[in-house]
Amino acid sequence: MQPLFAVARLTLKAAFRYRLVLVLMALLLGAVIALPMIIKHDGSALGFTQILITYTLSAITTLLGFATLWLACGSLAREVEDFSMQLVCTKPVPRWQIWLGKWVGIMALNLLLLAVSGTAVYFLLLAKANGLSAEQQKVLQDEVLVARKSAREAVPNIEPDVERLYQERIKQQAVAALNDRDFVRKQIREQIKASRQYIRPGQGRRWILSLGPDAATRLKDQTLYVRVHYITTEYAATGVTYEFGWEVGPPEGHTRQRLQNSFAPESFTTFAIEPNHIAPDGTVTVDMFNLNDKPVLLPLEDGLEVLYREGGFALNFARGLGIIFCWLGLLCAIGLFTASKMQFNVAAFVSLAILIVGTSSGTLKQVVEQGGVIGVGTEDGVVTQKSLVNQASVVVYGNLRWLIEQVAGFNPVDSLSTGRSITWGQLATAFVVVVGLAGGVFMVAGIWIFTRRELAAPQ
Repeated sequence: MQPLFAVARLTLKAAFRYRLVLVLMALLLGAVIALPMIIKHDGSALGFTQILITYTLSAITTLLGFATLWLACGSLAREVEDFSMQLVCTKPVPRWQIWLGKWVGIMALNLLLLAVSGTAVYFLLLAKANGLSAEQQKVLQDEVLVARKSAREAVPNIEPDVERLYQERIKQQAVAALNDRDFVRKQIREQIKASRQYIRPGQGRRWILSLGPDAATRLKDQTLYVRVHYITTEYAATGVTYEFGWEVGPPEGHTRQRLQNSFAPESFTTFAIEPNHIAPDGTVTVDMFNLNDKPVLLPLEDGLEVLYREGGFALNFARGLGIIFCWLGLLCAIGLFTASKMQFNVAAFVSLAILIVGTSSGTLKQVVEQGGVIGVGTEDGVVTQKSLVNQASVVVYGNLRWLIEQVAGFNPVDSLSTGRSITWGQLATAFVVVVGLAGGVFMVAGIWIFTRRELAAPQ
């Protein structure tokens, strides 16, 4: 492995020699310092967080991401174009070690830059928090500068009920065509979801959420937070709010907390509930009552959840930077993959194209839902005939869509901005999925191409 690390050191030296590190460091620190000075927040903890965490971390990720692609493409493609790579390959060093050495060297540079810029964001966040009012500082400490876990209901599997109701319906009416059967199933599915999501006027709904078997002791005297998101069945103008009643605590107890509040639809609202309303089995019961003359809809996926403290912000912030580092590892693999065969300009263009396609999976979803790519009906948008090409496209596009959704599911910026906990398990999963699975595909393909490339061929 000594040749691999030698290539990594040479890659780092080249980056310093071309003053890339100094330029990037200046841009990163400029983004960290300049953004809070240019964009003024409204004095609230939410506005403060939006600028100091969301904007700055997004800017750092974007700058490092594009720099990683550029450096990965240039460090390999440029060395092939100026014939310096041919000299390296004359030595008894396997090409796979050269390729991986490039990846390790670029990632070592990313680790340095991410650590410096992330540390600057962290201490700037703590320093500027003193400028908030005492009330907003408390909100910041309780809801943002903290690692909170979420307890929510598991999304129920409604497919058995869909199939049962579908069988009952086809006994009453003829459903012959394939498209008709799919439409009926979809209609039944939406009806079942609506019955479980709607809360009619004057009615309520109960959530029983598990916070862990030892939650009553572990979270003793700690404030919990309810995060709710609802949708109205009618158009709600700006400024319109809806009234809700709440009861929290064991249903058989006489000390349940009762409160009433109002908030706007279509957005996430968080409010505090008193501590020590957790049952001995670690569950908290939340009853919600619709006090309006119109029904409301709470989505099964994210309608209501309870947030509770799990740890401090510093370690949570470090784990968030770790997930960003995993993203940079994937981008580095993409850049080296394209540079394994192409010239620098073409490799950079193709890398950006892969990045754009990967972030927009709408086409992949459409192919899977319509059942293929050939013979799509103009009226219903569904494939009318099954063929080998359509079946293969559904399998390929479906797996590719799953992989993209798994990779895109790791967004540490949103979690840090809302005080959500980023666990070690999530960081490990991000490394396995983003670097090991998605990045591994580009690594294997890039090494295979680079190993079989004729470097002495005319460029």
